[in-house]
Amino acid sequence: MVWLSRCCFRKYANFVDHLRVYVKGGAGGMGLPRLGGQGGDGGDVYVVAAKDVTLKRIKDRHPEKRFTAGVGDNSTVRALKGKKGSDCEILAPPGITVTADNGKVLGTLNAVGEKVRLAKGGQGGAFHSDFLPSKGQVRHIRLDLKLIADLGLVGFPNAGKSTLLSAISHARPEIASYPFTTLKPEIGKVMYDDHKQVSVADLPGLIEGAHMNRGMGHKFLKHVERTKQLLFVVDVCGFQLASGTPFRSAFQAVQLLTKELELYSEELLSKPAILVVNKMDLPEAGEKLDELLHQLENQEDFCHLLPEDMVPSHFLSFLHTVPVSASEGSGIPLLQQLLRQSLEEQDAEASESQRLQKLQELRKVVRPAPGSVSPKWGLSYQA
Repeated sequence: MVWLSRCCFRKYANFVDHLRVYVKGGAGGMGLPRLGGQGGDGGDVYVVAAKDVTLKRIKDRHPEKRFTAGVGDNSTVRALKGKKGSDCEILAPPGITVTADNGKVLGTLNAVGEKVRLAKGGQGGAFHSDFLPSKGQVRHIRLDLKLIADLGLVGFPNAGKSTLLSAISHARPEIASYPFTTLKPEIGKVMYDDHKQVSVADLPGLIEGAHMNRGMGHKFLKHVERTKQLLFVVDVCGFQLASGTPFRSAFQAVQLLTKELELYSEELLSKPAILVVNKMDLPEAGEKLDELLHQLENQEDFCHLLPEDMVPSHFLSFLHTVPVSASEGSGIPLLQQLLRQSLEEQDAEASESQRLQKLQELRKVVRPAPGSVSPKWGLSYQA
């Protein structure tokens, strides 16, 4: 089993979700003292969100991971104002968070075309600097990728997440024959007849202790942060990771998944969640489903089934519980319908919340200050 786990990590290493790079802004150009000429500013270094780009591609194409912008032109008799140095652009996938070495977040790239300046170029020589230029900014920057998707699949190994993603979307995840089945994060698109699309991210399987960075730990959990909703997937008959690990029922799997998310970041549990009960084609699946539904209705009464330190502080209330067989396709159309419905309801609630917030801010602006006389709207002025 140890060999299998290491094999998975080697496979996962092919997917790069963070990169530390050296960036340097271009130096400014020399000024021309006798004519008051000003040198051109040095170029800036930017990271720009683009399509069909990965951090691994950046790493492969630039193994030294160094990026430098162009130097500004010197001032000359023919061109008193020197030309600005060329900017350097690092193309990266959307979902990037840009962080300086001191931990300060410089910005995020959520959509194609967005950009963040990593290093500013130096100023060209001018009168105020005795016509001497300044050097460009030098720093180390960390690029962290957090996948952006409408829904993130959350489940223990062999829950059938990859098969489910294949069934509801056009994605074809690469699957291995050992418990850590997902080799790399995969995003599938659920397509509807009216061309509406819902994106679903299948992420590497959690194991107990993931919040402490066991298994794939934070490599998985950080991607969940950028999804709108959570899609829990459990095997209706339960699972056992290995011969030396305890068997977990479907109810226990739900609660342990909840606890892992809670221990990593309690904010994750504020996301709307849907529960998919998979492998309904297995024998006794109907009885197991009835048992799970009863336990979910009375979650506190079944806490004794869990290790004391793994009982969630707050029990999740799922928007929907959907039994499916991803391998046979039963329940998939209903699930696709509910995914879209829940996202549209969430968007509608967010829009209404924003409208009420703006209305409240507007009322604060027009509200008279204490002690001032309120205007008598609609009354004519009388001397």
